[in-house]
Amino acid sequence: MVEVCGEEAHDPSMRIPTLVLAAPLAMLGCGAGPISGEDEVGESSSGEDDGCCGDDLPIQVNKDVDILFVIDNSGSMSEEQAVLAANIGAFIDVLEAPDVRANYRIGVTTTDNGNPWCPAGTTTPEGGKLVLSSCKTRLQDFLFSDTIDVQDLACNDICTLSEAELEILPTQTDVDPNEVPRPWLENIEGKKNIPAGTSAAEALECFLPQGVNGCGFESPLESMYLALTRAVDSNESNYGFLRASAILAIVIVTDEVDCSHNKDWADIFSQDGNKVFWSDPSDPFPTSAVCWNAGVVCTGDPSSYDACDPVNKGIDGATEVSNANAVLHPLSRYLDLVQGLENAKKDLNPNQDVIVALIAGVGSDGSIVYADVDDTDQFFQDSFGIGPGCTSLAGGTAVPPVRMRDFTEAFTTANMFSICEPDYTPALAAIADQLRDQIRPACYAQCVRDTLPMTAILDPLCTLEQSQPGLDAVPILECRRNIDGSYAIDPMTEDYTMPSEQANVCYALLVDSNDLSADPNDDMSPGCADLHFNLEFEIARRPGFPAAGGTAISAECSLSDFPNVDCPNLG
Repeated sequence: MVEVCGEEAHDPSMRIPTLVLAAPLAMLGCGAGPISGEDEVGESSSGEDDGCCGDDLPIQVNKDVDILFVIDNSGSMSEEQAVLAANIGAFIDVLEAPDVRANYRIGVTTTDNGNPWCPAGTTTPEGGKLVLSSCKTRLQDFLFSDTIDVQDLACNDICTLSEAELEILPTQTDVDPNEVPRPWLENIEGKKNIPAGTSAAEALECFLPQGVNGCGFESPLESMYLALTRAVDSNESNYGFLRASAILAIVIVTDEVDCSHNKDWADIFSQDGNKVFWSDPSDPFPTSAVCWNAGVVCTGDPSSYDACDPVNKGIDGATEVSNANAVLHPLSRYLDLVQGLENAKKDLNPNQDVIVALIAGVGSDGSIVYADVDDTDQFFQDSFGIGPGCTSLAGGTAVPPVRMRDFTEAFTTANMFSICEPDYTPALAAIADQLRDQIRPACYAQCVRDTLPMTAILDPLCTLEQSQPGLDAVPILECRRNIDGSYAIDPMTEDYTMPSEQANVCYALLVDSNDLSADPNDDMSPGCADLHFNLEFEIARRPGFPAAGGTAISAECSLSDFPNVDCPNLG
């Protein structure tokens, strides 16, 4: 990294673009000559350290986010899907906020993974396949048992876009250079895979509702597992959804418990089986109580259990059996998969965590109550094996989670939200804020020298380099400025303009924390300004040229001689 120092040899009445300043100064080392306030030896006349050149500091460049929604599409989910779709703007608003601008992909699958009681023709199990189509093109999915019609409630009243406005445009992936339509929504470096006039939030209002004709033995954990494994199988349409360095978020939305059964032990649902997990062995068909009874053990008073925990149960009802003999897939199957993904991401960025969120049968404050229902509602007890975890204003109920609770808390604590709430905006905004927290602003964590102290805002002098796995580090140029020194914005992408036709990445210097400049594109984010840093970087990329996995950017800037004066309370 070339070391550079600032000087005050320019007319202070004029704001000169930093790119112009950097060229001649980059040839000077820190000891090339005296700087104002320094002696020939390069030490400050105040006796403080030279402070000429800062450390070579890493710059946050990873804004890639892969988000998987696993949505319950069983017969009781019309109201919940409508609320989710209507409130999804709160989620997108955070991802697209000026201080975040995430490069996101959003994939959707359902909880339908098939069941002996959901034969082919009665449901169409996705089995983890990502689905992306307007609910208006599959209105038959919003009819249930010839008696329930929620086409308007869960689709027509929410989805306002035409099929043309929801066209999925061809895109490439890191593993496939061919441009073809993909089964996910994406917005990468300002380039979406939907028509230019369509917002992502409006599109998701049409894409998210999955209907109510899915299998009533929901398998959210297995559907998640299959969605993620299909994403690394080159024979699957999901292939390429996951990016190596992207932050991964998994959001499960369901009103029942997890019934991810091992198909080798499907006899737990059979009329000819031992029916050990059935509420009433004399019933003509099993209820969802099988899913509770086959994977949960509770202790304490049934009117308010002390605890309910996941457990491996065998075909005969025995507990603590081996993973291979568990009738529901063991929780370790899902924990190991996602932990492996997180470990691989931490190899690239030690601070990166997988985010898991659950919108399910919990209280409005995220608390969970486990209690059997008294004799006044034996039907609910027989249907689900436990009393409700929450009840909506419309009278809908949801079952408290156990297996999904433990899976969620293994990766993200206190991240469960009530599916019974009439508004999911707080939940979705909170989940998106967790993504925002991992997409940290690129504050330069030292006090930077002002090369033109007579101007209203900081004029820094910095050099940046980008390194990619297997390639030599290369310098990054500053984004293009207008003649008045303000940043030029590309009208097509609404992002910073590349400095040349050959450049696919550039940096902008964000130095204005108090609206002192007329240029809104040099404003610092609150995340850096509130910590009293005086410089932040924004890394812009040409659409279609995202950062490769493992990309790193470092910056080195000329530092203030008097950091206690120029940057009080730094950091």
